[in-house]
Amino acid sequence: MLQAFIDFFTGYIPPWLTCFFISMLPVLELRGGLITASLLGVPWVQATVACVLGNILPVPVILLFVRKVLSLLGKTRTFGRVASHFEQKALRKGTELMEKYPHRILFGLFAFVAIPLPMTGAWTGSLIAAFLGLPIKRSFLPIALGVLCAACIMLLLAYAFPSMMGFHV
Repeated sequence: MLQAFIDFFTGYIPPWLTCFFISMLPVLELRGGLITASLLGVPWVQATVACVLGNILPVPVILLFVRKVLSLLGKTRTFGRVASHFEQKALRKGTELMEKYPHRILFGLFAFVAIPLPMTGAWTGSLIAAFLGLPIKRSFLPIALGVLCAACIMLLLAYAFPSMMGFHV
């Protein structure tokens, strides 16, 4: 899948912009963007800036609109009951957790985004924050810091580790 994106984009736009767009995609996110950058020979500083910005860009949109989309789904016959139940339960639980453990929740959100594993990252972290009803102003910073931490880890894996092992990209 990643190779199909690379092939499509590299014929039309610069490699760093390809990495930017790949970093915006759910599932691939920053991990896919930095690996692509390494494979395309994009300098690591340029790759980091492009991938971090590409990964952080969807966060405010998700935080602002995912609950509105869920609310709209709640008005449909097909998804109404499930969406409404999910939204009420998540908001109730999120409010309880934020009142009881405000700093632990935000640190947990940071750690979740910072660990570059499949299904962790800015998209999933933003969805969790939105579904728990965390305030946008309080949840954006831990997510953004998590993206920066994940970028450092992925830089080592995508750029430094192959060089140390004698692989030349």
